[in-house]
Amino acid sequence: LQEFGTIAVGGATIVFDGNGVLVDQAASQWKKNIVHLSLPMGIYMEVFRWGNYIDMTINMRPLAGGQDGSCGNFNNDPNDDTTQAIFDRIGARIAPGELLMRNRATMAISPQQVTMLQQQCAEGSTQRLEANQKCAADLFQDATEVQVEACAFDYCFGMNEHALQTAKTYITSEERKQLGMVE
Repeated sequence: LQEFGTIAVGGATIVFDGNGVLVDQAASQWKKNIVHLSLPMGIYMEVFRWGNYIDMTINMRPLAGGQDGSCGNFNNDPNDDTTQAIFDRIGARIAPGELLMRNRATMAISPQQVTMLQQQCAEGSTQRLEANQKCAADLFQDATEVQVEACAFDYCFGMNEHALQTAKTYITSEERKQLGMVE
């Protein structure tokens, strides 16, 4: 949807408007562009579309046979729903047969994230060794260096909700000038 409105598609209702409770109050400074999805099996999602990222909420009942993922495992124990606990159970990557979207997102890592990784999760450190081991198990054998680095970043900083924002603090003065950022 490019404009506010409502459509029905294959048993789902999709509403695009500016109404909804924000996931992150830091985004309150921007115009709300929210996609509301009422899906089969009582699943309701809100996708908050921002300039360079999205926030999302998902409301649903437990599925028959159970489930596990970024939102937890529906066992009413929030202690095992941390990012690290989820990574330990299911890994940092979704198995190809379980993707919600048709195509897998391109994995990328910025120069600032690489610097943050080198300084705060250095090669040879216990945390980085664990990350490398888990990424080797999660990724395909033909994974690129960028995919391995991005995976390691997720393992090292996945529990930090604002890791990308922190990585931006590693930008150099020269990079700021090239991007037209004010010092």
